[in-house]
Amino acid sequence: MPRASGEPAVVIVGNLLVGGTGKTPLLIALVKALTARGWRVGVIARGHGSHDHGARNAPRLVRRDGAISDFGDEPILIARETGRPVVVGRHRGAALRQLNALEALDVVLSDDGLQHVGLRRDLELAVFDSRGAGNGRCLPAGPLREPLSDALLLDAIVLSGAATPTPIAHSRVFHFQTHMTRFTTLDDRLSWEIGEFASQMRGQSLDALAGIGTPERFFGQLAELGIEARCWPLADHSPIDEAWLSALPGRWLIMTAKDAVRCVGFDDALRSRCVVLHIEAAPEAALIDWLEDRLRG
Repeated sequence: MPRASGEPAVVIVGNLLVGGTGKTPLLIALVKALTARGWRVGVIARGHGSHDHGARNAPRLVRRDGAISDFGDEPILIARETGRPVVVGRHRGAALRQLNALEALDVVLSDDGLQHVGLRRDLELAVFDSRGAGNGRCLPAGPLREPLSDALLLDAIVLSGAATPTPIAHSRVFHFQTHMTRFTTLDDRLSWEIGEFASQMRGQSLDALAGIGTPERFFGQLAELGIEARCWPLADHSPIDEAWLSALPGRWLIMTAKDAVRCVGFDDALRSRCVVLHIEAAPEAALIDWLEDRLRG
């Protein structure tokens, strides 16, 4: 579908693979990088985890202090991290129209949406991690949402990790790295550098939870730091029960930034026990340069 004059370009940052590949941290990094270079950027998303039945099928602007039930966890996280407008909706085309009506933009990034055929797009990026394409089969026999060969039709493949091999030969491949930046309590009263927190937590009673696509990746990051904790893997986007969390025996409850969004309204005493690991993606400069060239093009 061609783009009308004056409409923003649409860039889809998506997955062919089921589960977390680092797509959301990458999207946040791309929004920040393009914004820093003077582009007016917005985001559209599906809003997984929101109760989008009835009237809430209509697209809606994400409030940074909003409820997960209204907007989903990742859209709130994106809005908080980037400071840019984010609109969620089951129908991406309607979300795009709503975003266009709110603010004049140069480019809109879609958090996933490769399989949303009703959404017009100018560029398509697929994110892969070290798992590659798994067994190379589509659901339910394998982890792929669509045949791997479809990746050849996309504009670029973006790989998480400098040493991650591409799962299919493509003419345009970029990489990005993710870095742990700091730990903070959910009430923002305490903050630690990465090494400082790891040193202070030795010998303490700790619990760690992760409701993301690949919880084992988060637990592995803690283990690499020498942090020993009881690990509680949760389903991606699953709600966190406040009573269950409060009953965990650890002095500190370590979680991802995505999980932290689901705990914002919890009791103050509980929030003071919750520690959030903040992670940032760093895409190679060549990816941003290429995006700018194509957006101008």
